[in-house]
Amino acid sequence: MKAVSLLTMILMLVCSSSWGQEPTYQQGVNIFIETGVTQPDRVPTWYAPMVAMPYAPVFEILATKGTSGRYYQHTYAVTIKDMIKWHGHDCEGITHVASSCKMAFDILFPDGIIDRSVLKGISGTGPCWSDGVAFLTGARLQYGNLGFFKNRDYNHAVILYREDTGVAVLATWKKGINNIPGEPVVLPGEITWQPEVDMRKVMDLKRVIKNPTGQPDPYNVDLLRYYQWRHVNDILSRPLSESYQAEIIENFRWEDWVDTTKIVPNPHKRTDDRRKNYPYRERPVSGPVSAGK
Repeated sequence: MKAVSLLTMILMLVCSSSWGQEPTYQQGVNIFIETGVTQPDRVPTWYAPMVAMPYAPVFEILATKGTSGRYYQHTYAVTIKDMIKWHGHDCEGITHVASSCKMAFDILFPDGIIDRSVLKGISGTGPCWSDGVAFLTGARLQYGNLGFFKNRDYNHAVILYREDTGVAVLATWKKGINNIPGEPVVLPGEITWQPEVDMRKVMDLKRVIKNPTGQPDPYNVDLLRYYQWRHVNDILSRPLSESYQAEIIENFRWEDWVDTTKIVPNPHKRTDDRRKNYPYRERPVSGPVSAGK
């Protein structure tokens, strides 16, 4: 762990009343996890040109070994390119949810190690956003740790909740890069730079093209796609904090935010994290042993 990251964590623990619980592990104290040991896929391709941009987010993910194993001792790297292949297509939504999650993770995990075993997430109902949250956090509807906002104003925001420390972070875009007609930006931040693409033109096109009963001009369908491509590459050419914002939610309660009509009433118990801190053998194996020894 870098000294700066450790200092950041200490300051957040001291200064925020939200940090009321102990983390599952303490990097460098009772576990030693190596990061940066897998090469992130930042090779641009036709469906993911934005990964080559200087501020395209990279996530260092910590998982458990198999369905009943301990923590891995290394993280693996994830990029927007990986998210696109899982989601099924590239779209501006994947870039926005990835960037919003990165802002939240920087608060939740100051050491840069994103522990999938302690996360819950809330998103809008759009598949770009819910898929992005599920992919990065491991949260799933069947486990009751993935939800949808009850307030549609938050459709293009995320809440990521770290169960072991009890911290929840709301993250979204800043006013100025948002381009959903009729939808507000739910945090007060605004951009201070000028986008290459006029968001008013994008919203005008979306009003026609995303109307299920509309008959848009074929050229305008291509034009919207071009605008979106330019927009996400423009955003990722500068630090994410210039375009996205995040804040801790004090006194967070899951039921205050989640649409209870869109949950699994009797969720399954998650089991892949039950042995994550299981102790190791006291001595090496020196010969044949029976099961459980």
